[in-house]
Amino acid sequence: MKKLLCLAHRGASGHEPENTLSAVEKAVVLGADWIEVDVYAVENELIVIHDERLERTTNGTGFVMDKTLAYLRSLDAGKGQRIPTLREVFDAVDRRTGINVELKGPHTARLAVSLVGEYIKERNRDYDKFLISSFDRRQLMTVRKLDPYMRIGVLINRPRRHYKQFAARYAAYSVHPHVSLVNSQFMQRAHKRGLKVFVYTVNKPEDIERLKTLGVDGIFTDFPELITQRSS
Repeated sequence: MKKLLCLAHRGASGHEPENTLSAVEKAVVLGADWIEVDVYAVENELIVIHDERLERTTNGTGFVMDKTLAYLRSLDAGKGQRIPTLREVFDAVDRRTGINVELKGPHTARLAVSLVGEYIKERNRDYDKFLISSFDRRQLMTVRKLDPYMRIGVLINRPRRHYKQFAARYAAYSVHPHVSLVNSQFMQRAHKRGLKVFVYTVNKPEDIERLKTLGVDGIFTDFPELITQRSS
């Protein structure tokens, strides 16, 4: 029986502030195979945050991309944690898990490919420990143009007849559908095309069991222990 991969959604965000280094470390402790984080580009640096605005996850206000890097780094992202850079996440993980980078804003693709390339060439990391995903098809196309070897994940949040064409165009490694979209027909079609299926965001045991039965390859969850059965 194949291993069901556990992808910690924004780190172990059910336990620690999302997209922070404490959430990343908690995900490692709980046995996650992969850690997913979200990035925006600010002053030529990739910062790890999900929303385009600051209010929900930090003590700041306004749009992320309207702020200076210094301001963003001064904020409290929960429990005294700071908004990390993607480089800090890479260093914190240090080969212990794979990392899925979700591109949230414009101009993120080039920076992400460059940073991953640096870690592969200069720090002996492997391509199979990195995955770049997005809803933004333009960013994914930029990733593919810049690096033919990078693993790409195509995010889907509503029924799309043509996602398979998108996936083929980008030579995608995986498709990341919302849990509500996954059924046996979806699985058969995706696997027939050689795509891994990583489903988001799944926090109910009954959904996990259903997805296991369908044969999904991995599950994004805020609570990695639901899949790994490991306690902190």
